[in-house]
Amino acid sequence: IVEVSGAAEIAPHLGVANVIVDLLATGSTLRVNGLREIGTILESTARLIGNRSALEAEPGRGMKVELLAALESVLRASRKRYLMSNVPRARLEEVRDILPGISGPTIVDVLDKNTWVAVHAVVDADAVLEACRDVDIVLHQAALGSVPRSVKEPQEAYARNVEGFINVLDAARDAGVSRLVYASSSSVYGDSPCLPKVEARIGNPASPYAATKRVNELYAEMYRRSYNLEVVGLRYFNVFGRRQDPDGPYAAVIPRWTLRMLAGEPCQIYGDGKTTRDYCYIDNVVQANLLAATTGEETALGVYNVAAGDPTTLNELFALIQSGLARKRPDVGDAEPVYEGFRAGDVRHSYADISKAREGLGYEPRWTLTEGLQSTLDWYAAL
Repeated sequence: IVEVSGAAEIAPHLGVANVIVDLLATGSTLRVNGLREIGTILESTARLIGNRSALEAEPGRGMKVELLAALESVLRASRKRYLMSNVPRARLEEVRDILPGISGPTIVDVLDKNTWVAVHAVVDADAVLEACRDVDIVLHQAALGSVPRSVKEPQEAYARNVEGFINVLDAARDAGVSRLVYASSSSVYGDSPCLPKVEARIGNPASPYAATKRVNELYAEMYRRSYNLEVVGLRYFNVFGRRQDPDGPYAAVIPRWTLRMLAGEPCQIYGDGKTTRDYCYIDNVVQANLLAATTGEETALGVYNVAAGDPTTLNELFALIQSGLARKRPDVGDAEPVYEGFRAGDVRHSYADISKAREGLGYEPRWTLTEGLQSTLDWYAAL
C-alpha cells in the first residue's frame, strides 16, 4: 500500500499524478491524500476508457494518454510487480506492445477498490496519522514550495514545512510505515560556492524555505537513528513539466514564461540572466521516487540529488522556450525579456552532481532539458 501526500496547490508543480501512474503499475494498493485534482483525473480517465479513439486523437493531452496506458497495464498485470518507469510509456501504442490486451476487472472496479481520495493539511496531525494507517510506503511531497513566498511568510513556511513534516514522521513511525521518501530541495546548498552541488557539501541557507528543508533533513536522520524508520530524502533541483501551475506571483519560471509568450506578454528575468539552474523534467523525478521507494538496500537510505546534472542560464532557458514555441507559433519569435533586479533569497548558481543517486538508487535521467521542455511546451500550447 502506497501513501502519496501533498498539498493540492503543489500537485501540478510536482506532477504527482505521474508518480501515481507508476505506483499503480507496481500492483500496489494506492491511497491518495491531499491531492484534490487526482480524483477528477482518475474519474475522467475511467470515462474516457470507453472512448479510446477520441482520447488518442485529442492533441496535447499526453498526460491522459499516459495515465490510461498505465492503468490499462495494471488491469493486464493484475498484482504482478511491474514498474512502468522501466519501459517507454510516452505513447499508448508502446504500452500495448509490452502488455497486449486487457483482462480482469474494469477500470471503475480498480478505482473503487484501491483508491481513496482525502483532502487534509499536513499540519493536521490526526489526519496525517489516519492517512498513514495500513500503509507501507509514504511519499511525502507536501510543502510551501516557494522561496519568495517563504521570505514574505516565514512563519507559514515553518508551520507547513517543519511542523507538517514532523507530523508525517511521527505518523509514519506510529503507523508502522516501512519507508518514508520525502521531498527535500537543492536550496539546502545555500551559499556554498562548490559546483556541481555534492550531497556532503552544503552551505548556509539563503531563505526561510531553504532553512525548513535543511531542518527536514536533520529530523529525518534523527528519526532513522532513533526509531529505525527507513527514510530517503530527494533534493529536487528545478522540477518542471506538464500541468505545472503558470499563475500567481509564485509560479515557476517555465510555465510562467510559456504562457506569457503565448499571450504576447513580457517575460521578467530577475538579474542579468546569467543565473544558472539545473532544470529536471518531471518524469525523471518520478523515476527517482520509485527507485527510492522500492530499493531493498538499506545502504540507500539518506539524501540524494535529483536533477539532470547540467547547468542552464536564464537567458539560455528563455531562448529554448522561445524557439520551442516558435515551431507552432512563429509570432513568439519576436519576444524580448525584461530584466529586473535580483530577488531576495535567490541563489546565483546551482547544478547537481547526480553520481550518488546513480550509484545508490540506479537513477538515470531519461529526459534531457530539451526533450522535456518540448513535451511541456506542446502541452501548454494545446490548452
